[in-house]
Amino acid sequence: MSSALLTDRYELTMLGSALRDGTASRRCTFEVFARRLPDGRRYGVVAGTARVLDEIAAFTFDGPTLEFLRVEGVIDEPTAEYLADYRFGGDIDGYPEGELYFPHSPILTVTGSFAEAVILETLVLSILNHDSAVASAAARMVSAAGGRPIIEMGSRRTHEQAAVAAARAAYLAGFASTSNLAAHRRYGVPTAGTAAHAFVLLHDDESSAFRAQLDSLGTETTLLVDTYDIARGIEQAVAVAGPRLGAVRIDSGDLGVMARHAREQLDRLQATGTRIVVSGDLDEFSIAALAAAPVDAYGAGTAVVTGSGAPTAGFVYKLVEVDGRPVAKRSEHKSSNGGRKTVLRNYKPSGTALEEVVYTGSAPSPGDGERVIQRPLVRDGQQVPDLPTLTQAREHLRAATISLPWDGLKLSRGEPAIPTRLVES
Repeated sequence: MSSALLTDRYELTMLGSALRDGTASRRCTFEVFARRLPDGRRYGVVAGTARVLDEIAAFTFDGPTLEFLRVEGVIDEPTAEYLADYRFGGDIDGYPEGELYFPHSPILTVTGSFAEAVILETLVLSILNHDSAVASAAARMVSAAGGRPIIEMGSRRTHEQAAVAAARAAYLAGFASTSNLAAHRRYGVPTAGTAAHAFVLLHDDESSAFRAQLDSLGTETTLLVDTYDIARGIEQAVAVAGPRLGAVRIDSGDLGVMARHAREQLDRLQATGTRIVVSGDLDEFSIAALAAAPVDAYGAGTAVVTGSGAPTAGFVYKLVEVDGRPVAKRSEHKSSNGGRKTVLRNYKPSGTALEEVVYTGSAPSPGDGERVIQRPLVRDGQQVPDLPTLTQAREHLRAATISLPWDGLKLSRGEPAIPTRLVES
């Protein structure tokens, strides 16, 4: 399906004007970066790059689309003729998915004619801003969970297609699974889920509901025990399933207190191996507050799919070079740095990251303790081979997070985990 109309009108009106005055063919470079991290954040996570590349490949204009744009007065005939043959044929470099970013990190660099690069702005930003916001929030939750698995279960709290992308981004960031079946089919994200309160309410009593679920899913299932009274629910769950019950889930109340009471009760009932799963509007702060509680897994929904207070990464798509000449916006509050950027990240011998060095122009060859961050993604309109898989991106982020200074993993407000240094080369 074409992604051509996933854009703003002014992209095409700019194109039409540039075609008319002859500037459309000028060689241009656009960069995606964030001027700052969301308030209170110390790092960001790049996610959505693979989706961007797939959508760019599908960014074409068929006959009905062009006719719609003509009828609506969006484009004139010369613009329609150009778009009829449109295929992005330029180059794209960027941070791989699962990489950390900081203020001014050039996470995506798009080079081509003005005409072919400018009309990608809205598409690129809509994907990267959403997916990176979700992944950045999810990574903080994973860090707070301290190795305990988290299930993404926010599909009912966002747009139906955003839910699929959010599940992918959360999995990239380290979530164990998702409730969203489309994310499993499209991206291979593992799924989890058993029953809601409605299933318990359907039956005449909890025991009947639990028995029906066990008959269908076996004793390894998770029984939801807080529809009525939690202590009574746990008692009924173990009575029906026996001490080998897989898990119980608590979705309400003071989760730390409830988890401790549940653990004590399960142990008294000899269900020492039964796990405790908690859910209910969890974010990174509430997960961190449960660190000392006997919780085995978490379910996170609204907070993760909405970026936990930062629903956008704040990325912009700015023209930085025209025909090899640096250009930059110089307004008082929204200035940018001209010229194409390249990046080296510096590390201590121990592997701890020290700083992000952003060079205008070509960076020097990396020395000891330095790593090139950007990599080729598209050449002459074609995706380069062997781009990272979702599994590889997930592992990359795990390693990148370990490289942060300890202060960089704190949930409290503070400066970015490592500074960004801009160098004119």
